[in-house]
Amino acid sequence: MFASIVVGTDGSQTAYEAVRQAVSLAKQLGARLEIVSAYEPVSSARLREEAQHVPTDLQWMVNPREDVDATLRDAAELAQEAGIESEIYARQGDPADAILDVAEERGADLIVVGNKGMTGAKRFLLGSVPNKVSHHAPCSVLIIRTT
Repeated sequence: MFASIVVGTDGSQTAYEAVRQAVSLAKQLGARLEIVSAYEPVSSARLREEAQHVPTDLQWMVNPREDVDATLRDAAELAQEAGIESEIYARQGDPADAILDVAEERGADLIVVGNKGMTGAKRFLLGSVPNKVSHHAPCSVLIIRTT
């Protein structure tokens, strides 16, 4: 039914719940997991400042997408612990667009996102990630209640 599942994460607790449930679903279905996180580049000035406080042999870790790399590693470890094959994708820009792009590129059968931002008046805002994903997805979407 679902052979390829895309899940988005930003490292938040609600996103962790979406990843956890996507991992569980992938395990039950024998599906592959595509884990996506978006980022905005960190300014060069901030990178230079941070690099000054890091030992020389570790300065390569200070990069424009250092936070997203850690977020993706954590999610991939969760998948690996469950025996799920996964791939990670760090994409610059809008989180919803990143999820949608990976879903299209990988021919995903399902996108899993958390419901954060879909309660109250916020649910009417076009910028909401789950709202945008649900309206533009090339496949089925499962919105996990995380809040």
